[in-house]
Amino acid sequence: MESDFLRQLNGYSLATVEIHYYLPDHPSLLQQFIWQTYDMAPHFPALARFLDHWRREIEAPLHSIRVAHCRLLGPTEWRAVDGVITIQ
Repeated sequence: MESDFLRQLNGYSLATVEIHYYLPDHPSLLQQFIWQTYDMAPHFPALARFLDHWRREIEAPLHSIRVAHCRLLGPTEWRAVDGVITIQ
């Protein structure tokens, strides 16, 4: 499996997903589910696969979904260092 650092170098960002859904036995009540994963904005393929799975396998109907994402590492923040300077 690819490390989180390598995913960030490949353009993935940390996505936090807040899902509100109706309880199957009590359809007037909402429940909240929070999920974090590394995903590729703006299409979020991992989230799309997760929601497809939810709609197929879980009996709880979705109410709303909010997504927040943040690139933790960008191309301007990472550079190779050619040497080390020691100051005494």
